[in-house]
Amino acid sequence: MLKKLNPRQKFTALLLVILLGGLVLSGMALSAVLRQNARRDITSTALILLETMSSVRDYTTNQINPELIQQLDEKFLPQTIPAYSAREVFELLRKNPEYRDFFYKEATLNPTNLRDKADTFEAKLVEQFRANDKLKELSGFRATASGETFYIARPLVIGKASCLQCHSTPEAAPPTVIERYGSGNGFGWHLNEIVGAKMISVPADTVIHKANQSSLLILAIVFATFIGIILLINLLLNRYVIRPLKHITRLAEEVSTGQTGVEFKQLSDDEIGSLTRAFRRMQLSLEMALRRLNRADKGREIGKDMSQEISSNSNS
Repeated sequence: MLKKLNPRQKFTALLLVILLGGLVLSGMALSAVLRQNARRDITSTALILLETMSSVRDYTTNQINPELIQQLDEKFLPQTIPAYSAREVFELLRKNPEYRDFFYKEATLNPTNLRDKADTFEAKLVEQFRANDKLKELSGFRATASGETFYIARPLVIGKASCLQCHSTPEAAPPTVIERYGSGNGFGWHLNEIVGAKMISVPADTVIHKANQSSLLILAIVFATFIGIILLINLLLNRYVIRPLKHITRLAEEVSTGQTGVEFKQLSDDEIGSLTRAFRRMQLSLEMALRRLNRADKGREIGKDMSQEISSNSNS
């Protein structure tokens, strides 16, 4: 099939093959890089959210709780609980479209509110934090009922003695807390103990979709650029190679039919110019050869005429 194509078509076909191969290879490499970048961007956002929730917890513990703790004997006030404040603030954040795919949980081994109970996977993360107090962060992907999820977790440490007022023993806890949650959960905590993990999670599709959007955009730009380059190369190839070759071919065909008056003009000093000079030398050699043949033919005709004249004179 390639034998039937002219040089420009062959060159274009070769460039298209290179383009497709390059797009496949670069697409695979680019996808991996962009997924890593997307994961890094989402991790950065998740860490900011975790720091924000930690600040909310500290604010509740240091400023809200001391003002309202005395009222817990008469009325349960969830605003005094750091975990409650953090969840409420996070839900307000999720109303922003930028954060709606993110979820926050304080996965706790022995929570007061069973909504915060750590599942099997989360419990393993907490145990890793408890086994290594130098471990400050864990992240990765996990399978859930709703699909694969990317998570980032940090240890939840009891850093304030005031937290033990509701979590040391049922007898020390405010009656309204026992009335709301019972006395079977959320007790036996100790100061500086890791009781859970603060976790931010986001569907893995969000990471992949963000990477794919960037990949498609970059590949589209590369593809359009390469197509533009192919068109430009074809234009230059036609102007500086194909068109001069066609001109030389036409002149050579005229010379081959005996039209020796054509002129091979050298228009450049490149390979095309060298080819023009070669054809011009060939033309000159052909003209010299033709002149010799013509002279030889004329000599033979003159000799033949002289022989005939001599023979005629002798007979007379």
